[in-house]
Amino acid sequence: MKILSIQSSVAYGHVGNSAAVFPLQRLGHEVWPVLTVHFSNHTGYGAWRGPLLAPGDVRDVIAGIAERGVLGEADAVLSGYQGDPAVGAVILDAVRQVKALNPDAVYCCDPVLGDVGRGMFVRPGIPEFMRDTVVPQADIVTPNHFELDFLAGTTTTTLDELLAAVDVVRDRGPRDVLVTSVLHGEVPEDSLDVVAVSDAGAWVVTTPLLPITPNGAGDVTAALYLAHLHATGSPATALERTTSSVYAVLEATLAAGTREIQLVAAQDAIAAPAPSFEARRLR
Repeated sequence: MKILSIQSSVAYGHVGNSAAVFPLQRLGHEVWPVLTVHFSNHTGYGAWRGPLLAPGDVRDVIAGIAERGVLGEADAVLSGYQGDPAVGAVILDAVRQVKALNPDAVYCCDPVLGDVGRGMFVRPGIPEFMRDTVVPQADIVTPNHFELDFLAGTTTTTLDELLAAVDVVRDRGPRDVLVTSVLHGEVPEDSLDVVAVSDAGAWVVTTPLLPITPNGAGDVTAALYLAHLHATGSPATALERTTSSVYAVLEATLAAGTREIQLVAAQDAIAAPAPSFEARRLR
């Protein structure tokens, strides 16, 4: 698979393209990373250096790829955090170009907006832009539980409510939805659910809840789910492989005692995911 990945980049650590590109390459996929920022480190440190690329610069890079005559070879466009609607418009224009050349290509959007306990951490106006403009044009979306509730305009506390919220989002366009960090009354203590929904049905995997919340795990999750869904055509298998790899990365991160996810140390678990979790069919 060939993937046009339009995301942020950091020199130190792993978020955005710096989290997505290596796992995809480790799985044998070709990635064309287009950077929206190039920072020294992720913003969770509270201080960073480096440029925020202008939307025109991002557009120029994509135009240069198009001039090589290869844009139609892309099987997917992948995007994550979008800090500016102008950059979002560039991404959506790239999606339109790719799909015009390759109607089978898909757009996978990780709608990064916020999280439980933190609330929204993007600029005012971005949540509505993602909900009303970006997500409806995506084929695959990978929100966390908090983001799903916002996108659906509801609060979910049970699996049935969560599935109903997913259906609201799917009715607007995306056919495949992966919901991460799902917590509800039926989840065992010290565990969380990850839910995958498609036209074929809905599945859930329950994993232990590790005592860490490192930056970049969501970026890896979106990239791996896109790759495994494309490779297998099975949301259940993609869910199992993705959760197994991400859990292994988080275990390695916890063992290392670092705040940066251990992608390199856990790369074997990315390339050949152990069958650590079994997906259970919900419907």
